[in-house]
Amino acid sequence: MIACVALTTSRLAAETVVDRAWATLQPGLAPKGTDRVIAVRVLGLLENNSKAAQIAIAALDDEKPEIQIAAADALGQMKAKSALPQLKAHLKADTEAGVAIADARALIALGDVSGYGVFYAILTGEKKSGDSLLESQKKMLKDPKQMAQIGFDVGIGFIPFASLGVGAFKTLTKDDISPVRAAATRILAKDPDPKSRDALVKACSDKSWLVRAAALDSVSHRGDPDLISQIEPQLTDDKSAVRYAAAAAIIHLADLSPSGAGSKKR
Repeated sequence: MIACVALTTSRLAAETVVDRAWATLQPGLAPKGTDRVIAVRVLGLLENNSKAAQIAIAALDDEKPEIQIAAADALGQMKAKSALPQLKAHLKADTEAGVAIADARALIALGDVSGYGVFYAILTGEKKSGDSLLESQKKMLKDPKQMAQIGFDVGIGFIPFASLGVGAFKTLTKDDISPVRAAATRILAKDPDPKSRDALVKACSDKSWLVRAAALDSVSHRGDPDLISQIEPQLTDDKSAVRYAAAAAIIHLADLSPSGAGSKKR
């Protein structure tokens, strides 16, 4: 009896703490809350929580793009597969590029490979299907300032050498677009579609050294020894970072080859 009373008391105490926690979070989640971005984003910590998923799904329709981005990120982080229909529909809307990227990233996190299409478009300038890009995507690819904003606010976690910081990126690359395209290569590394594999191999010869280095990194992570001969030319690249990335990729892929020396197939 004493044990039962103690257990009941413990459960009541726990429920009270949870109620207080929700009450603490609620002001931030309010439609006009000044900290709404933060409050929505932390919902991602609540995996397998239907209430949190419902709140994040509703936030996809917020008028502010930054709230939509936070909502998509939260849904991906909490593994809310129930949100897949809403995320797909949201991605098809002609929204701002940063929102589309967040939607796509969430879809990938939830196991839906259709999300890779956005990053393929960023890297190559076209959609996998050959269809025309959405107006927002066209604008994104032609607007260096918007690409820079996306790269540093949305995609920085995927950009190689991110520890260098924003200032170093702009100094090293001399442009705003390369870091975002480099970020796209990192995400496409996990896309099983052969079109993405071919796009990554082509990107190893991109005019931007940052994209070349990132593409080599991604080719390495794909783990296909048959690609060794196609990235071999980068061993003589004029940028040391690219040469080193090519060398490491080739060594890694050769280690994965049954023969230990890599395939020469093209």
